Amino acid sequence: MSLSEQIMSDMKEAMKARDKVKLNTVRMIKSALMNEKIKVGHELNSDEELTVLNREKKQREESIAEFAKANRDDLADETKKELAVVESYLPKQLSDDELSEIVTSTIKEIGATGKADFGKVMKAVMPKIKGRADGKAASDAVRSQLG
Repeated sequence: MSLSEQIMSDMKEAMKARDKVKLNTVRMIKSALMNEKIKVGHELNSDEELTVLNREKKQREESIAEFAKANRDDLADETKKELAVVESYLPKQLSDDELSEIVTSTIKEIGATGKADFGKVMKAVMPKIKGRADGKAASDAVRSQLG
């Protein structure tokens, strides 16, 4: 089942269950995917869909942080529920150990020796972890292993 089919199915399910949070979140995801489709001018492939989902996830994480700073726990809780819905469409996230293993093997592949090779390592790591780990986490892992 493609992502768009899954979204349509989940939207119907949320309507039947009268789950407003899920319904609104799924609608926002669908809208974001449609906007991206219009922007690029063709049907989205799985990588492009993943990019849109990660963008939606990041927006919600940033919102949660801002709401927490402003002591708006009610909005933060609502956004956390939205985040859970968005994350349900993303592939399983890598653990810190799995990410560390990928970084270690990539450093060996490239033959990186120090901080000067940071860019090369990141360029090789990012396609391997696309959608399964945050770029900041990958950056931190590479930095810690390169010295």
